[in-house]
Amino acid sequence: MFADQINQTIQQSSNVLKQISDTFFNTRSLVVLAIALVVAFAAGRLAAASARGLTKNVLAKRMDKTQDLGTVNRLRRFETLLVLFVALFRMILLVLALYFWWIYTHPDERPGAIIGASALFALILGGVLSPVLRDMASGSVMMLERWYGVGDHVTIEPFTLQGIVERVTLRSTRIRSLSGETIWVNNQGISAVRITPKGVSAMAIELSVSDLDSGLDLIDETNVRLPNGPLMVVKPLAVMMQTKVGDHLWHITAIGETAPERQWLLEKHAVEIMQELDVKSRRPVLLHDPIVRYADSEAERRFARTISNARKPRVKRTVRQKSKLWRGN
Repeated sequence: MFADQINQTIQQSSNVLKQISDTFFNTRSLVVLAIALVVAFAAGRLAAASARGLTKNVLAKRMDKTQDLGTVNRLRRFETLLVLFVALFRMILLVLALYFWWIYTHPDERPGAIIGASALFALILGGVLSPVLRDMASGSVMMLERWYGVGDHVTIEPFTLQGIVERVTLRSTRIRSLSGETIWVNNQGISAVRITPKGVSAMAIELSVSDLDSGLDLIDETNVRLPNGPLMVVKPLAVMMQTKVGDHLWHITAIGETAPERQWLLEKHAVEIMQELDVKSRRPVLLHDPIVRYADSEAERRFARTISNARKPRVKRTVRQKSKLWRGN
């Protein structure tokens, strides 16, 4: 009895496998599937090439010409949305190719068979392509929340990868480092993203000098020796504050901007130049080594507000004052 059940199960399995083989793996079905996939792939490549041409010949030129940061940000968002649209379009083409293949090769199948085949494909793809599906889910969330866009300088954690975002899809992100390397990152592997504001790093150098004019001349001479350019020192050191704090004691704050990953030009190189020039001068003015810090105005404003609010004393209110506060008077 048990042997008969085993034989019956084996026979049913053989029939199912034979039906699947006859349905999916015959020559006509495979040829139609191959043609549909090739057409979908070619159309997707054409759409991607058109998007790249639009980005290079229209959006990039407009971003280079405009001096308005708001316009640049809008064009970057449009470029990101264009890349995502192409990715979605290619996915839709793939689905349409599979649908056309099924309808063309199985015109007499009932809707239930299509549903069953779709469920079978879903199970197969869910198992084989589960990493890709997780990438797409992560990419969808990041794009909806606008973590970053094309043209942003980012640092991707936990890998500490830095570079300019060149391409964003639902599955992956491509960045280019300052050394020219192209880096691909699966979206599911991105745990956090740090974005450099305005694409530059602002650094402040704090100086304590014994003579104000000599200290200002020291900053000017340092600027002459620093390498300038869009990939080096983007904005030379500019004096933002000069305060007399005592007899023969001045405090000077100078702020400059560098390209991402080139902060060392001000953190180390500029400081070394100042110290060397001061030592060689007839009358040294530096009272101690310069202090270098990050100088993002928005971050400083927010931190100052938070600290100021946190240091406010707690005011004891009377019962009458509490009653007025409750009523909104």
